[in-house]
Amino acid sequence: MVKKLFILISYGVIAALIYLYGEWLLEWIQQGGARFIFLTVIIATLLALFPIIPYPIIGGVLGAAYGPFLGSAVTWIGSSLASIIMFMFVRYGYQDWGLSLIRRSDLVTKVTAMFEKNAFMAIFITRLIPIIPSIIVNIYSALSRVSFINYSIASSLGKVPSMILFAVIGNSIATNPSQLLWIALFYSSFLLVVWIGYRAWQRVALQKQANI
Repeated sequence: MVKKLFILISYGVIAALIYLYGEWLLEWIQQGGARFIFLTVIIATLLALFPIIPYPIIGGVLGAAYGPFLGSAVTWIGSSLASIIMFMFVRYGYQDWGLSLIRRSDLVTKVTAMFEKNAFMAIFITRLIPIIPSIIVNIYSALSRVSFINYSIASSLGKVPSMILFAVIGNSIATNPSQLLWIALFYSSFLLVVWIGYRAWQRVALQKQANI
């Protein structure tokens, strides 16, 4: 109980600090802080871990500051590390509570069991769709029995396209706004392909579940 309370208080204190100083940190990056790339990665991780400011905005700032390639890398590293840290917070602090809640519903128990059997692909595909809140994927994965390694790899790989998108858009706004239409068309097509693939994979997974 003491460990759970300590984790919760620590998270709340850091969240409050990000709320108070998040905008100032972004301004610092824009005004020359980008020269300190290691420190910028830490800031990007904290801003992703406590999403007071929407991460697409942060990715855009990083893309404008570093350019599309390095900006994408910093944006991706920050987001991936934040998701892994959140996973560890929940897994090692609250998984027992979460499992007890899951077991109260037969439907949720069955859905979770199916999710665990196909965890890598499920996490990877949901990461490819940026409209699915990252915090939901983080917490649900941590409360389940998905391994830390599978989660970390699938989550980080799945974040690559959207993190590149955020940084490229930020760089395009700063250098060539006319590219935004082509970027939007390309990524919309990409999401359509991902959605079709996800639906096909979902049908196959349900069919396998029904045959068990």
